[in-house]
Amino acid sequence: MKNIIKMTSAGVVLTSLLGCAQQQITSSNTVISLQTKQLVVVIAGDWQTPQAQLYRFERKGNNWQQIDDDYSVVLGRTGLAWGVGLHPEQAGIQKQEGDGKAPAGIFELGTAFGYLDSLQTNMAYQGMTANDYCIDVKGSPFYNQLVNKSVVGEAAVKGSSEWMRRDIYSQDDLYKKGIVVKHNSNNIDGAGSCIFMHLWRAQDKPTAGCTAMTEQNMDALLAWLDSKSAPLLISLPKAQYQQKQALWQLPLIKTLK
Repeated sequence: MKNIIKMTSAGVVLTSLLGCAQQQITSSNTVISLQTKQLVVVIAGDWQTPQAQLYRFERKGNNWQQIDDDYSVVLGRTGLAWGVGLHPEQAGIQKQEGDGKAPAGIFELGTAFGYLDSLQTNMAYQGMTANDYCIDVKGSPFYNQLVNKSVVGEAAVKGSSEWMRRDIYSQDDLYKKGIVVKHNSNNIDGAGSCIFMHLWRAQDKPTAGCTAMTEQNMDALLAWLDSKSAPLLISLPKAQYQQKQALWQLPLIKTLK
């Protein structure tokens, strides 16, 4: 999901390198603002694979420095396709609604969310209720937005498969803890909706288009992320990451062969 938007009766509320290896950053030829101090980098082996590795980086002066070890995540069941984010438009397969692909590119990270009253994080947090839905229905005026059924009405959420309290409606904990990925921020109909980072079922169980991980790794990610650092998610196949690394001033990951 791109932005996480809470509808209320009052209105609408919006929300491996080893050890200390570093790479110098310059301000030219980069799509990453100097305001960004944290990067979440997800690298898949190719466009089709649903398995990937996640790396965390912090800006240290003019360098990117990896924080802790990388860990495994899963992507969409059919891999990756170019999404709509901060990166320039790219040639190739584009993310579409229902394609089972996670969006590739550079994206802002938004509100943390979950089933609990609060989480340990320096991101804005929104606890989900049984009335919270993300609308993945093409043609809906609420496409790619999180709405509250008690405000917009039953008809507005009809057909949506993205109820945010999956523990109630799907009997699983996938959305117990998560983070909004701001993909398709202009809500272009059919360009992909409701993209999150959330908990996985298992390492061999890919998602419908999100990035998923263990609860332990999600806890570490949430505790580290800070909205003041303007964190970004970068998701790319290995070859495209290496191709864009210098052009987009991305961290150098020496273990990518």
